[in-house]
Amino acid sequence: MQQSTSQLSIRIGIVVNEVSGDQLAAALIEALHALRPEIEFEGMTGPLMEAAGCRSLATMDPVMGLVEVLRHLPGLLKTRRSLTNHFLDHPPDLVLGVDAPDFNLALETRLKAAGIPTAHFVSPTVWAWRQGRVKTLHRAVDLMLCIFDFEVDFLQRHDVAAIYVGHPLADQIPLQPVDSREVRVELGLDPERPVIALLPGSRMSEISRLGEPFLRTAQWLHRQKPTLQFVAPMVNERVKRAFQDQLGSVASNLPLMLLDGRPRQAIGAADVVLTASGTATLETLLLKKPMVVAYRLSALTAWLIRTFDLLKTPHVAIANLLAEQPLAPEFIQEACQPEAMGRALLAFLDNSSRCEEVAQRYFRIHQGLRRNAANEAAQALLGMLEKKA
Repeated sequence: MQQSTSQLSIRIGIVVNEVSGDQLAAALIEALHALRPEIEFEGMTGPLMEAAGCRSLATMDPVMGLVEVLRHLPGLLKTRRSLTNHFLDHPPDLVLGVDAPDFNLALETRLKAAGIPTAHFVSPTVWAWRQGRVKTLHRAVDLMLCIFDFEVDFLQRHDVAAIYVGHPLADQIPLQPVDSREVRVELGLDPERPVIALLPGSRMSEISRLGEPFLRTAQWLHRQKPTLQFVAPMVNERVKRAFQDQLGSVASNLPLMLLDGRPRQAIGAADVVLTASGTATLETLLLKKPMVVAYRLSALTAWLIRTFDLLKTPHVAIANLLAEQPLAPEFIQEACQPEAMGRALLAFLDNSSRCEEVAQRYFRIHQGLRRNAANEAAQALLGMLEKKA
């Protein structure tokens, strides 16, 4: 008679290569440990995963963009080969890729072909751009864990097993907004003066393209409203040093506080947020803050996207896709200009009723995303393991 998974030790491989993926994976590890404390985890990790008890086989090295990844490609391929060989030589009960589809899907395809169950947490945005990738998902994963409900129908129409679990960040962040003044006091900011949070991204490539225009935007705003304060969370020391170098050359007299991490505190302290497109727009939505969104890719990457019509959605920011309207003005590529972004931020600062309308819409979206996602995902993965057993 076969033993159930409750009678067997379980080893799960988890592979991340994004800061947001580290957050999602850590929450999932904690949920799985709460259900099954004996489960062992190993894989490509970030600091939160390691703190949650995952053994590190490699450290994440996030890169964004079609062209940008080329400089890092040899190292990324070497790391992926090493992980693949490790899992083939020491097969785990399950391998889970978290986001980072360009890195994870090839690894998952190889492991699934070898008979190792595979799952993926956070569907690639095949419904938005590079839709041809959906053809690879069936070969790569046994189950896709989706964080947005509209993804499931699209994937199932293309024969990809998928389940909606909700978004862990929506569970972690309270529905009721924080008191901005209290957060300012905690950070040592003046609670009575308005605050703008700058979130230029977590990758060096993002800082190199967005850091200077974000700082010039802040400089322009400070000239319009000298009482403004600025706060910017830095994901690590390397990113912080690069941003400080830009600050010194662009806006050395700017009243800017740099934080080591703590993006939610930075957002919570703010009246309005200037953020790079990405998971930060979702965090800003969940914290009910109005935002302006910007992004720049390399000129070649942008040309490829436009020439081959790779983008299939009307908006870039996750917050706007969820709201189904551009509540957050977007400034992409050439449009990412300091004065234009500054005027959009100023429009929020000068219109409290508009900010309240945005906050109410974000509140309703937040309600719909709360599903105890980490537990839902954990239960789905344990169901896969039961079937295997």
